Amino acid sequence: MTEKAADMIPDANTLLLDELQSLLEKQIELAHQGSIIDLERLIAQAGRLVEKIAQAGILELSEFKNRREHLQKLYQELCLALIAQRADISGKLSWVRKGKKAIETYRSNLGL
Repeated sequence: MTEKAADMIPDANTLLLDELQSLLEKQIELAHQGSIIDLERLIAQAGRLVEKIAQAGILELSEFKNRREHLQKLYQELCLALIAQRADISGKLSWVRKGKKAIETYRSNLGL
């Protein structure tokens, strides 16, 4: 194999970071869609991957500074998406509670 061809083959560290990036992007998409069950599965998968990356100290290497910053931005975006999803769910839950209370009031007024 030529030296140039060897440079083109991604190393294991890069592959791990690529996989984490892909998982984060999928998590963000699922959070925006409200697919919580699928999101939880990916969170567990990403957690295991983060452990591997942390144990290997990959993101501490200077060559991955830009990747580290990009992954941090993706995590921030994921957190924002989850906060928005939580607010949406809280709003819907509040609406359901108000509806339930109204039904109970009607029921008691009708003597049912």
